[in-house]
Amino acid sequence: MQKIAFMFPGQGAQYVGMGKDLCDKYPEAQELLQQADDVLGYKISEIILDGPEEDLKLTVNTQPAILTVSTICWQLLKNSGVTPDYAAGHSLGEYSALVAANCIDYPDALQLVSKRGKFMEEAIPAGKGAMAAILGLANEKVEEICSRIEGVVETVNYNCPGQLVIAGEKDKVEAASRLAAAEGAKRVVPLNVSGPFHSSLMEPAAEKFAYELSKVSFKTPEFPIVANLSAEIAQCPNEIKSGLKGQMHSPVLWDMSMRKLIALGVDRFVEVGPSKVLSCLIKKIDKNVKVYNVENVESLEGTLKALKEE
Repeated sequence: MQKIAFMFPGQGAQYVGMGKDLCDKYPEAQELLQQADDVLGYKISEIILDGPEEDLKLTVNTQPAILTVSTICWQLLKNSGVTPDYAAGHSLGEYSALVAANCIDYPDALQLVSKRGKFMEEAIPAGKGAMAAILGLANEKVEEICSRIEGVVETVNYNCPGQLVIAGEKDKVEAASRLAAAEGAKRVVPLNVSGPFHSSLMEPAAEKFAYELSKVSFKTPEFPIVANLSAEIAQCPNEIKSGLKGQMHSPVLWDMSMRKLIALGVDRFVEVGPSKVLSCLIKKIDKNVKVYNVENVESLEGTLKALKEE
């Protein structure tokens, strides 16, 4: 029996104008956009639709912006009668998945990710942390390279075979990047981010964020969600909260999470939100699965048509 999983993108998927045609066509999309403005107390809608890109790229704006557009895409799928058997979200995307599963309310999620972005930006002084993607080396080799560097540099994103992300102190990330290149990495790409996300340097941010999580009511998800922290299904509200705190300073086990879903019988994946980053990753993990995405009117209509015909 065919099973479907929704994938929700994380930071880096944003672009100015994302979701615009959906908001132009669907009143419910416009309502969710307006609700984001009301909850956050400023015009996040203008930043999403009109930029400037420099403002959209600020972590404190990026996180609620992606959550908003992903929730719009989810709502339109739901209104069309499409719901998943499972879901997962990459880092920030885990909050979009939890909203979709009615585990947390949309307004609460907006406030949480806004605080999350603020705490992450504040965790380490600007210019002191860094991240880099390492392409073409085995997981074990990247981990071994990081272990040879004195200081903080860690493997933080297991995205797909041959694509890992490291993070930590800027000079340590640069040193590990040079070693990776010398050890035969196909590419080493410094990431344009404001901090060493998912590294142990984010522990102070996670401690602050735990208090914000404690104030929010979580419910049992309406469909199972595979958590970044464990690559296992998390159903208990307290377990989910603990995972969201731990996720901030621990690796994102995306490759493992997708393999978990495939082992559970999922053979159709829909990326729900801006860009096609996760669609590309899942095809590198298993080229036999079917992949769809929803980020605009054309892709929404195409995905609904394809799913209906199956």
